Amino acid sequence: MTTLLYRGHTYQQHNDAAHQANVQLNYCRSVSVYPAHKVKAQKTSIQLTYRGL
Repeated sequence: MTTLLYRGHTYQQHNDAAHQANVQLNYCRSVSVYPAHKVKAQKTSIQLTYRGL
């Protein structure tokens, strides 16, 4: 085990990071989803009414 130092205190690391498997992250959404939502939001008109003084 490795002895580590944090703010002047030493401690032992309980999990060994070298034995953990690497994880590859992927972006699975279609590239066309964001532009489609953006166009839909531009077409939607919302009328706001001010109710203040």
